[in-house]
Amino acid sequence: MFAHLNSIGLYGMDAFEVNVEADISNGLPGFDVVGLPDTAVKESRDRVRSALKNCGFTFPMSRITVNLAPADKRKEGPIYDLPILLAILTASGQLSCDLSDCAMIGELSLSGEIHGIRGVLPMAIHAKELGYHRLFVPAVNAAEGAVVEGLEVYPVTNVKQLIDHLTGNLTILPQIPQSNIDFASPALPDFADVRGQTQAKRALEIAASGGHNVLLIGPPGSGKSMLAKRLPSILPPMTFEETIETTKLHSIAGIMPPNTSLIHTRPFRAPHHTVSAAGLSGGGNIPKPGEISLAHNGVLFLDELPEFSKNAMEVLRQPLEDGTVTISRVNGNYTYPCTVMFVAAMNPCPCGFYGSVDKECTCTPQAISKYMGKISGPLLDRIDIQIEVSPVKYEKLGNDEISESSETIKKRVNSARKIQIERYKQENIYSNSSLTPKLISKYCKLDSEGKKILQTAFEKMGLSARAYGRILKVARTIADLDNSENIRKTHIAEAIQYRSLDKKYWKN
Repeated sequence: MFAHLNSIGLYGMDAFEVNVEADISNGLPGFDVVGLPDTAVKESRDRVRSALKNCGFTFPMSRITVNLAPADKRKEGPIYDLPILLAILTASGQLSCDLSDCAMIGELSLSGEIHGIRGVLPMAIHAKELGYHRLFVPAVNAAEGAVVEGLEVYPVTNVKQLIDHLTGNLTILPQIPQSNIDFASPALPDFADVRGQTQAKRALEIAASGGHNVLLIGPPGSGKSMLAKRLPSILPPMTFEETIETTKLHSIAGIMPPNTSLIHTRPFRAPHHTVSAAGLSGGGNIPKPGEISLAHNGVLFLDELPEFSKNAMEVLRQPLEDGTVTISRVNGNYTYPCTVMFVAAMNPCPCGFYGSVDKECTCTPQAISKYMGKISGPLLDRIDIQIEVSPVKYEKLGNDEISESSETIKKRVNSARKIQIERYKQENIYSNSSLTPKLISKYCKLDSEGKKILQTAFEKMGLSARAYGRILKVARTIADLDNSENIRKTHIAEAIQYRSLDKKYWKN
């Protein structure tokens, strides 16, 4: 007796078709799962056996062989519990129905309840591509899968409910798609709460407009974290493509809130400085996205940057440059996207008061040099904007002056982003931060005065070629905010200011 069912597997960001075959033959009772299963898949035998008995079905006392094809691709996780159970029921004659047009995924409890799994969205997308019309998933994941148009996604809570549906004794209605619902964005911290810090807010506005990386340097209590946490409130809304990609990453990582269809707000990830290099880049026996990938299309904020381990900081270099991170394992490579705005904050010295006029710095020159030396030159080169955040004076804190709101700033940011989207519609990029050297030469042309200013800065500040290109990108963004087609000398001069801290703190 033989039965065949369809399922979907997951490998990194990609899903693939899995054929679940069950054969029941004469011989000594046994239950084998083949097809390169991992430990979690092998343990399906015990979960399936108990679920069958506890749901009132007979577990065949025969030789059972379950094959997960293709056999050369590793199968990971408990997602094949449900199709294995149904394949056994079909092969043993306890279930008779046509399942050729559908796919099954789900983890079983010993009682037959169906638990939630990770990665439903990419698997649902692939099921649609394979031509399946129905997809049966755990009820808590159904909203996520229903985003895919043209695919009926059925929420299932337990085995008995599913069997009753398949045999016509009960009707499970497909999950209603929620993608077109007008989701209300959660309230974000507002820049209106920030007193003073005009220069820092200007720098963050430029960063948001062009998608640039930012470094905030200032003494404790100057408002660095406060400013960084308000950055998402001025970022442009995500496109549908960005929403799908962000949701896929959160789904694969297993951090999707229950009964949630899509992630509609840009992520803001702020890992503690004790995070490991693997925690940032991603890893594990079954590699999952790390913090930098979970911040994809949003903000990765590292507070107290020098306190992070050297390995953790250096692991950021390639992903920040390429927008992807690749995790290599014996069984293959896993690649995750990580197009992020990188925002870091730090003190100017171990005590935090180097250069302060209010408090005396107690650090030795050697201690300061060692502290600042934790930030490597290559990592600094990947930061477009460096801004000094000074303590706010009492006069600013105590007055009733209303600061500019995030909504007002966001309008200017959106206008600048629209200019960039229109400009680069043939280049397959969406912001100035993504400009390649070739595109910089094309879109960041300077007049003679601008070239002279930049040449002087390049020679006096000892800038690298990468820093040179980043100054041009920032100048292009400043020009876009000014609604100027050409980069003027005022734009290039302001952009150079955002690289001046190299000379002050790192003595380059």
